[in-house]
Amino acid sequence: MELTFHEGWFPGVVGDIAALHARHYAASHGFGPAFESKVARELGAFLEGGQGFFRAVSANGRALGSLALEEEGQGVSHLRWVILDASLRGRGIARRWLHEAILHACHRGQQRIYLWTLDGLGEAARLYAAAGFREAERLTASQWGTPTTEIRMVLERPPQRVTS
Repeated sequence: MELTFHEGWFPGVVGDIAALHARHYAASHGFGPAFESKVARELGAFLEGGQGFFRAVSANGRALGSLALEEEGQGVSHLRWVILDASLRGRGIARRWLHEAILHACHRGQQRIYLWTLDGLGEAARLYAAAGFREAERLTASQWGTPTTEIRMVLERPPQRVTS
């Protein structure tokens, strides 16, 4: 399979990434249409704005993975839409993208990066922990139609020093 790596929007990426999330989280956590709709709506708005860090991978014209970093102001960024098709896992793509996102945030003067993940996603939790993210909060909610424990992870970065 020949992979193409992208920075930013390309045709079909929003639908493909929303579908990846929908299939994965329906199988792992029982999520339904409200979740898929939210992913599509918010990812579309993010890419339409053209601001922020975004990486995607495709093969045969279909997006098979993504990672985004959205700046929220006051030195805080939100890591979002991290997903890879099962056929691409274990190749170091997510690790490389995560490293690039952290470097991007540091260069932009961001002091904190956070993300939300779900209990039961051990591989993802290990990836984030290896990059320096630490669990900051746990809450159980039913916003996606089934009780789910959500985990907020945070990476604190030192302020950027300016030398004269």
